[in-house]
Amino acid sequence: MEPREPLSPFLLAFPGPLRDRLVAAVLSGEKVSTSGLLAEYEQEQEELPPVGERSALIDSEGREVAVLELTDVRVLPLGEVDLRHALDEGEGYRSVAEWRAGHERFWHSEEMREALGDPGFTVNDATLIVAERFRVVERLG
Repeated sequence: MEPREPLSPFLLAFPGPLRDRLVAAVLSGEKVSTSGLLAEYEQEQEELPPVGERSALIDSEGREVAVLELTDVRVLPLGEVDLRHALDEGEGYRSVAEWRAGHERFWHSEEMREALGDPGFTVNDATLIVAERFRVVERLG
């Protein structure tokens, strides 16, 4: 087996039960999209990943479990997220309202506010999110 170039990590949520559920949903094919805050990229001073980029999906133990390839990256206001994106997140949401409530709980969590360096961070319809679509190209280990 040929050694491959190191891949950047693809991290879903924070390590723990939520990440475990999300990684399982990716591996089962249920989850083919994800959402993050543009503010996270700005806080980390990171550029948005380009379509076609491959990265390593990381589980809660820090292991690379799959190689993902980005197929679409969009920046849009939170108020414009559509049902297709909400369903494709593979978390069992049946409506955009359910998807948004779940994401607001996460984005308003103490952990996320700490990561953003803003203890009072909140989202609204104008908050910019990064909507990414991906596909699994290889399972690892």
